[in-house]
Amino acid sequence: MAGRARLSTYTGSVTSPTRRHVLIVTGEPLGTKMAGPAIRALEMATLLKPDNDVILATMGRCDLVIEGITTVHLNHQNARQLVEGSDVIIFQGVFLSIYHWAANSDAVIIPDIYDPFHLETLEQESDRPMAERWEVSHMTVEALNHQIRRGDYFVCASEKQRDFWLGQLAGQGRINPTSYDEDASLRRLIDVAPFGLPEEPPVQKQHGLRGVIDGIGQDDKVILWGGGVYNWFDPLTLIRAMAVVAEKVPEARLVFMGMKHPNPDVPAMAMANHSRELAEQLGLTGRHVFFNETWVPYQDRADLLLDADIGVSCHFDHIETEFSFRTRILDYLWAGLPIVCTQGDAFATLVETEGLGATAAPEDVLGLATALIDLLTDEPARAAASERVKEVAKRFTWRQSLAPLMAFMADPRRAPDLHPDTPRPHTPAGFVHRPKFGPRADLALFRTYLDQGGPGELVRRMTGRVRRIARETVSGR
Repeated sequence: MAGRARLSTYTGSVTSPTRRHVLIVTGEPLGTKMAGPAIRALEMATLLKPDNDVILATMGRCDLVIEGITTVHLNHQNARQLVEGSDVIIFQGVFLSIYHWAANSDAVIIPDIYDPFHLETLEQESDRPMAERWEVSHMTVEALNHQIRRGDYFVCASEKQRDFWLGQLAGQGRINPTSYDEDASLRRLIDVAPFGLPEEPPVQKQHGLRGVIDGIGQDDKVILWGGGVYNWFDPLTLIRAMAVVAEKVPEARLVFMGMKHPNPDVPAMAMANHSRELAEQLGLTGRHVFFNETWVPYQDRADLLLDADIGVSCHFDHIETEFSFRTRILDYLWAGLPIVCTQGDAFATLVETEGLGATAAPEDVLGLATALIDLLTDEPARAAASERVKEVAKRFTWRQSLAPLMAFMADPRRAPDLHPDTPRPHTPAGFVHRPKFGPRADLALFRTYLDQGGPGELVRRMTGRVRRIARETVSGR
């Protein structure tokens, strides 16, 4: 392709007399209503566009128009052209499993593994038959291992996540004499680039909650649950705590910001229904607990955030929590909201050490209620926490969060241990495993299943297809 930068050697950088061609891929829809992965991909594209020609591609619906960035819907018809025209490919999710041939590209490939979805599916699929759960677990792990065997550079969300991913990288042979000699810290292989915040402070264009939602007045104390309600969260303990809070603080109001995922192909999760049922059973719905049944547009979220007094996040005590990075809490930081959250993840530690609010043990109804009551009734404490939140927020701007990625992109290069001449005793660390999915016709099915319910649904349906093909092969059909 004319003007395309080329890779001189595995240890050399991508050099070009013009600008690099960067492809960023997300599985989430791009539009006015976007979930975290799409927002993250957009912010990466925004920071990279001054020095690069950026294409932002989605495997979902694409309704977004951004000056200086080409936005496209990626599918099996245009994928090869997009990949072959790229010097650098940054992607989330299962892109490399769908378009497995892209692993053979000479482009610098950067898997964005800020979401360890193989842990997420353990909880998401917990109500499925055990055989299906094993298949989902195996195939999501293999999807990530496929990325790890091929990626030239990786970004994740926290130091704790990085420790986790270093183990998986080691297991796939990517921590070796060659990668160690290039950089003994291995920061050249994987670094921390968490979710970020806008540099500009939030501005409220109009009220999003007070006087807008029937039952929430100007003088009420508003607790905001930002984002969706998924199975790995624990809104039930929070709703039970609200029954206690309401007795002490009758003007307390809890609002769930978004009950419907912006991706129309993602079905409502059981936890969302359980939350509505519990609030109704306790007589809290429409009085102390409110559900926003739509998804707030990204550019309008400040209207709701700045109508709140406290931001809240609750989860269970399981492995997903250990390595999660709750992006909704970043919105609380951006808006200067004191935070009440469950103990156990990286943000809870930040809340405790920096005095950003209060924490409670998992599933501790009284502990959570006490934390909320204390902050709601102590205005000086709430104001002090808010000031600390605003200070800490300065550390999480997108420019700061993505600084390691930007530094790598100033001199992107292939990982030297993936060079075919690198000596290895056994299977090459960069060996590309071809997934056991059928040829071109299966790619459309792969995409359809992904649209219908994310990685779990994709794996579930493809597993059934693989089993059927195996049966037909054995029977001679």
